[in-house]
Amino acid sequence: MMERYNARDATGYAAFFADDGCEAQYRGDVVRDGRAGVESGMAAVFAEFPQNHAEVLQSFELGDRVALHERVRRSPHAEPFDVMTVYSFSGDKVSRVEFIR
Repeated sequence: MMERYNARDATGYAAFFADDGCEAQYRGDVVRDGRAGVESGMAAVFAEFPQNHAEVLQSFELGDRVALHERVRRSPHAEPFDVMTVYSFSGDKVSRVEFIR
């Protein structure tokens, strides 16, 4: 999944999501709804930041959830920012991602 993200492949990244999967702020509003919403939203992000890259610093798995501590750079010269992402799974598909920043 991170390989597709770092390749800026919105279609490949979104393929990991359930049809009704979403991305949201932690305990907050959904920012990209459904697999199609994730794909179109990430395509827009990758178009705006064509050198976007995330590095996984730590990962934790518990039940049907995976939490990643990521360091994201929008470009090689941009100041990086850290984010915690919590991926919830339903079977082998992502049902929800929450961003903590």
